[in-house]
Amino acid sequence: MHARGELYHNPEAPEGPDLPDEFWENAVVVEPPKTRSVHLKIDADVFRHFLAETGGRGHITRMQNVLKSYVQAQQRKAAKAKG
Repeated sequence: MHARGELYHNPEAPEGPDLPDEFWENAVVVEPPKTRSVHLKIDADVFRHFLAETGGRGHITRMQNVLKSYVQAQQRKAAKAKG
């Protein structure tokens, strides 16, 4: 069902609470970050690791998350070094 682009809707699911007008007065639109398509060669053992770790689904997203975490750690380290 998900592979065909269909979403499951449970008609028995409870409705969430209504949000008050004050919520929407302070709401801010946040655009998702832009992505860039790249060609990346990685070692076969690294690829197999992520493929096995995710069961063959979501391995590219997992690699992206690991790289993003590394970048954030390096940015924190650089900011800490600046004072």
